[in-house]
Amino acid sequence: MPTVPILMPQLGESIAEATIIRLGVAVGDIVKTDQDMIEVETNKAIMSVTTLCDGVVSEIRAQEGTSYAVGSVLGLLDVTEEEVARTGVDTMEATDSTPSESPPCVDKETNLHFAVDDADTYTEAPTVVPSVKGLPVPTGTLGAHYISPRMRARMDDLGIREADISAIAGTGAGGRVTVKDLEKFLDYLESWPSVKASPMRMAVADAMRRSWTRPLATVGIPARIDNLLEHRSSQEPKPGLTLYLLRAFAVAISENLTSAGYLIGDKVVHPRSLDIGVAVQVEDGVVVPVVRQLDKKSVSELIHEYADLVNRTRDRRITEQDCSGGIATVTNFGTFGLTLGTPIPLPNETLILGIGAGVKKPVWSEQTQTFLPATMADLCLTFDHRVVDGGGAGILLSRVAELLQSPESL
Repeated sequence: MPTVPILMPQLGESIAEATIIRLGVAVGDIVKTDQDMIEVETNKAIMSVTTLCDGVVSEIRAQEGTSYAVGSVLGLLDVTEEEVARTGVDTMEATDSTPSESPPCVDKETNLHFAVDDADTYTEAPTVVPSVKGLPVPTGTLGAHYISPRMRARMDDLGIREADISAIAGTGAGGRVTVKDLEKFLDYLESWPSVKASPMRMAVADAMRRSWTRPLATVGIPARIDNLLEHRSSQEPKPGLTLYLLRAFAVAISENLTSAGYLIGDKVVHPRSLDIGVAVQVEDGVVVPVVRQLDKKSVSELIHEYADLVNRTRDRRITEQDCSGGIATVTNFGTFGLTLGTPIPLPNETLILGIGAGVKKPVWSEQTQTFLPATMADLCLTFDHRVVDGGGAGILLSRVAELLQSPESL
């Protein structure tokens, strides 16, 4: 009888793995096509693995609480020849493959070739010359940036990334970190209290690492929000302050689409739709669902759509589609009592706009020639400096602050 593997599906473009949170079937269960079998948690939502055909569960390999990469075999189904012919599913024999031989590694800086099973040493290492005399550890050397194939393989086994070993002082040629250095460091941390990072936390960490490969800068401006708060209090239901900010941000970007462009090679790709994400705090992380076509809908038209999106996000019941395609993000860190911040845009976005908590401050009035109380909130815009300059970012941010003065137009 043919055997069909139950595979971890591709649950979204940016999702490489998912964690099993509930096994809905057991060995011997009869299942039908498209039946929910296994509940998994990605970095953004809770989803289900379904069956591709009718069959009987013959083996369960997955374990609850364990993460599996896309394509991993979670279990096996016994199916009939007729069912294979009807659905066209691949059997276990068809999906088995022999791993290809790993290609040799090349150090891009020295152009030296190394086999995958190389020891943790290499020849023709550059001469180590300290760039500042008297320092105990040489700086600015090629070797410090080189990771041997053996070291990289060990890091892969442990799930460790290059940024994770930045705290380790290397003893190898040119100051590079060796496997021995890594093992010594891990032994040192063994007695420290620790918890396993959740899929959400790992996803946020990965996104921020990729974001920080670009030259990012932040500018800020105080914005008076008394008119906004007054307008909000007169509405029923009351729009969130973040919704006003989303709408103002979209209008400001629509007046200069280049500000939200994305640099690819020698081209700045402009957004084709003003879809902007909103950072929503969930357990152990942040999820950024996207509000669509913000330039074509008013605040009053967006109230229910926005509230539904945020509520589904907090319940972790959103789809990959809900979080894809954003051109920028808005974050309201003022809800935590913070007045200032420097948010980091997602890797696929050029801009992120943040707003701090409103604070009563004395503001000079030219009309009365006196200081009057006003509610002020700091706006912070972080941007990819390759695409936007400080002047352009300042103009964009000033326009947002101006639009917030007339909330009835939003």
